Amino acid sequence: MMEHKGYIGKVEFDDEAEIFHGEIINTRDVITFQGQSVAELTTAFRESIDDYLAFCTERGESPDKPFSGQFVTRIPPELHRQVNVAAVLAGKSLNAFVTEQLQAAVQKIGGSRKTASKAKKIKAVKSSPRKVEN
Repeated sequence: MMEHKGYIGKVEFDDEAEIFHGEIINTRDVITFQGQSVAELTTAFRESIDDYLAFCTERGESPDKPFSGQFVTRIPPELHRQVNVAAVLAGKSLNAFVTEQLQAAVQKIGGSRKTASKAKKIKAVKSSPRKVEN
């Protein structure tokens, strides 16, 4: 995962073409980039975002923001009732309760850079051999 100016890029490697390619995943607009090395990929990633922002400025348009903070989701009525009851029992609004649950889920799977970084450090410490001295 890469981040620049609030935009997040997801990268894959095409072993047949021997090239890294990526796309920005937190906007509805299509922004892609590619490179043959990590340095080239990083430069292309940043330049693609900067070019996108400049293009929007030239056209007098607002760039698509990485997200507004609001979304609509459809769930079964029974689940809606259960979540509402859980929120009331927790002494929270439905919005606060759902936000808390979503944050916990994202942290559990390592969806944020800080969480992913911490997870890598913890994993590295757990997997590194320990020297025991008597």
